[in-house]
This record gives sequence, C-alpha cells and structure tokens, in this order.
Amino acid sequence: MSTTRRHRFALIIGVIIAATACLALGWWQWSRFESNSGSFQNLGYALQWPMFAGFCVYAYRKFIRYEEAPSEAAPAADTVTEIPAGLLPERPTAHAGSTDVDPVMREYNSYLAELAQADQTDLTSKTHEDQNRTTA
Repeated sequence: MSTTRRHRFALIIGVIIAATACLALGWWQWSRFESNSGSFQNLGYALQWPMFAGFCVYAYRKFIRYEEAPSEAAPAADTVTEIPAGLLPERPTAHAGSTDVDPVMREYNSYLAELAQADQTDLTSKTHEDQNRTTA
C-alpha cells in the first residue's frame, strides 16, 4: 500500500470537517441576514460559504485524480535541457559610449560633473579647523 493511500482516510476526514464548517458558517450568515440587524453583506457571505464547501470537495477530488495519474518520466540528472528560442524576452542593449543620443541628458550629465568638481575643490580648499566648527 502506498504512503498516499494510508493518508487518504485523514484527508477524507479533513475534507468533511472543512466542508461542514463552511456550511455551518453559511447557515450562521443566513440566520444573521434574516435577523433584524442583518444586511445584504450577510446574504453575500451566506451564499459564499457553501461555494467554499464545494471547493473543498472539488480540491480533494482533483488531488485524488492527480495522485492516481501516471507520473511523467523525469529527465535524467545529467541531461542538459535548453530553453526554447523566443520563450524569454530579449534583454535591452546598452549604447556603448554613445552620449550623443540625447542632448538634454548630455547637458544634465555635464552639469552634474561641474557640481562634483565644485564639491571636490571646496573640500580640498577647506582646512581641518573649518570642518570641525561647533555652534555656540
């Protein structure tokens, strides 16, 4: 007996508990909808919970079908698999050394270079005493 068949009883009990809990919550929301303080939100939940119970049963049946289906033969560990051409998007290529593409970008980069040069000259011209000033 396979290990999955041994766990089937526990799965059936789990599905029964989950589906029963979903149906009980649906009944509770329906009773809330029928009360004086009920709203259409409670009606929506009352209709939603039975769908969750149905999904529990559906998921269990799908699991059993996948479990009983024959497994596909896995490729050997030493074989190399290739990615088919056109599957992945192409990487964008960078323009190597071409700054003439955008004159605005070229102007902005030269402005940044001037600021960096000005900061560098300011740092070298200041003395150690100027940098350690305190307020008082």
